Amino acid sequence: MLGQHWSGIGFGFLIALILGLWSVFNIVQSERTTPLWKAIWCVFVLYVPYIGFLIWFFFGPRATKGAVL
Repeated sequence: MLGQHWSGIGFGFLIALILGLWSVFNIVQSERTTPLWKAIWCVFVLYVPYIGFLIWFFFGPRATKGAVL
């Protein structure tokens, strides 16, 4: 069955997809970076999913203090 063959790869892909989409969504909505840096972050996060997400999470631009969500 197809589900049994792809079970290990599918779960990892699903996690990478969720993390990638969440981070790209936050990168695009950020007001602290220029469009060039947004594009660079998005390409990096999507090209290297897990490592790119972790680097963006720890070193990417943070939201301004006092900002209303």
